[in-house]
Amino acid sequence: MHEITLCHHAMDIMQQHAQQHRARRITAVWFELGAFSCVEADSLRFCFDMVCRGTLAEGCQLHLIEQQAQCWCHDCQADVPLLTPRVLVCPRCNGRNLRVQADDGLQIKRLEIE
Repeated sequence: MHEITLCHHAMDIMQQHAQQHRARRITAVWFELGAFSCVEADSLRFCFDMVCRGTLAEGCQLHLIEQQAQCWCHDCQADVPLLTPRVLVCPRCNGRNLRVQADDGLQIKRLEIE
């Protein structure tokens, strides 16, 4: 379960930012999950709640933005969404000659503080 490690690292960044701005608390955060991040959203939520206890972020709302992978299909010459990241098949033509464009990480996109 690497979600707990991700949450600890994110909390360090969030607390540094909050302290720099003399915040009393962190009220909400938006994470963007890359399509190939291998992060389980439910596990991330569970770990995030645990990591927030006793910090400026206790009770913080977690918003997850799950990115969808995009592909260029060389067979049908179209930019298409990858419907299932584990199956590299074009949803238009069923071709397998794809160039995938997707992130594999987690990013803090927005932080709300008081």
